[in-house]
Amino acid sequence: MITLSTTETLNLFSLEAYDYHLPEQLIAKYPLPQRSASKMMHISRETQTWEHKHFTDLVAWLQPEDLLVINNTKVLPARIFGNRRGYKGKVEVLLLHPTGDEADTEALTWNCLLKPIKKLKEGTLIELPNTTSVLEVMARQGLGHGVVKAHLLGGEASMNELMEKVGELPIPPYFARRAEAIDKERYQTVYNKVEGSQAAPTAGLHFTPEVLEAIRAKGVTISEVTLSVGAGTFRPVQVDDIRQHAMHAEWYTLPQETVDAIIATKANGGRVVAVGTTSVKTLETAIRKQAGTLTQADTGWSELFIYPGIEFQVVDAMLTNFHLPKSTLMMLVSAFANRELMLSAYEDAVAQAYRFYSYGDCMLIA
Repeated sequence: MITLSTTETLNLFSLEAYDYHLPEQLIAKYPLPQRSASKMMHISRETQTWEHKHFTDLVAWLQPEDLLVINNTKVLPARIFGNRRGYKGKVEVLLLHPTGDEADTEALTWNCLLKPIKKLKEGTLIELPNTTSVLEVMARQGLGHGVVKAHLLGGEASMNELMEKVGELPIPPYFARRAEAIDKERYQTVYNKVEGSQAAPTAGLHFTPEVLEAIRAKGVTISEVTLSVGAGTFRPVQVDDIRQHAMHAEWYTLPQETVDAIIATKANGGRVVAVGTTSVKTLETAIRKQAGTLTQADTGWSELFIYPGIEFQVVDAMLTNFHLPKSTLMMLVSAFANRELMLSAYEDAVAQAYRFYSYGDCMLIA
């Protein structure tokens, strides 16, 4: 068991307070051969200590009265490369969400990111590989954002089918590579079902059907939420005072059966264990919309920014991966535990050669 070391006290609202040094070689750019083979750092908020474990030790830690909440979102093959009609230069479109009903992934008109946006004027047709279908630029907006409309001329029945034919999974920029065949399976959770994300809920990538069955066999309830993880999850914080940061909005759905399971868990003295910061964000957003008492299903946009000083009202423990320096997710886990504890634990994780980020190891904070 390792204890908290003394760290420099900084203003908790200062961006610099969430920085740490990570050697490049510790960024996991490919998954391990086995999903559940990751290491797990178990951090105790009560004792301010941590232990080095393995992910499968989560099964032994969970108790029958506990509730495990998972995000069942599915990553769309939403990154599309093509070229302007009449030109050879490559352009990139990252589909974000439909302009109308967020859940309607078969819609033909989408908000997106465009590269290079200066060359993609309104009315530009983008030709795509392996199809005669095209994307038309309908609008250009600030910070690389725009709107495109699909013209299905290649026999595709829907936007989903077009994405499956010509799109790639939008893997994180720190992989420093294009998506490969292995990502099609491993950059999705085994329980994905609701299409809509531009990034995976990566704490869930460790689970296998066997681990989930072992958890259920203990009597632990597993409930689902959906939060469509946006590309903004990789957007850096660019203000010195983190309270000035504007979060990107993400669409979420909290089913009534999950609400009922949370109520029963709390009544029975169990713990609500959120798998990933996306599950945390869903639960903590919904209870705030319901004035501090979670009673009913909920859906909508979440722009909740959790940083030190923000109290957690639902979540008792969380499983999460290791996050980027100065990121909003570093601030979230620092709010759940505390900044000094998290930075000391991260320092030790570096010393122990943990694997970082989406395909990396995980931590259980309880």
